[in-house]
Amino acid sequence: MLNKIILMGRLTREPELRTTQSGISVTTFSLAVERDFQRGEERQTDFIDIVAWRGTADFVHKYFRKGQLVAVTGRLQSRKWEDKEGNKRTSFEVVAEEVHFAERKQDSPSYGAPPPAGPSRQSSKQDEALPFDPDAPATFAELDDDDGELPF
Repeated sequence: MLNKIILMGRLTREPELRTTQSGISVTTFSLAVERDFQRGEERQTDFIDIVAWRGTADFVHKYFRKGQLVAVTGRLQSRKWEDKEGNKRTSFEVVAEEVHFAERKQDSPSYGAPPPAGPSRQSSKQDEALPFDPDAPATFAELDDDDGELPF
């Protein structure tokens, strides 16, 4: 069986981080994904709920903001539940396995916007331990190409 979803769209709201009772991080967010075809003069847009767990949840919550273009790979999952009136309902969401930046930082509508205030964006020791600094200048070494061989 195969259950693989690949999406690219813009975050419709700030990713929301929660922690389960057992201490596992879970982040929920929604993507606005345009369809490939148009009806009339407007493109149709789907709003897709995404859930990320553990390290992926922490990554999304820390680095992604409303309006950013992101690429998500994951799997489709359905949940059955009962509403307040006793009606049976089914919800679909994508469980994210990978979340990637899909545009350059300066092209993002949220570039330069400060992170949202509040307790959900406080730094932790885990944040300080991350070796990646998105604001640091890129450092690349130029390879000597005298012999035409690849270095691997």
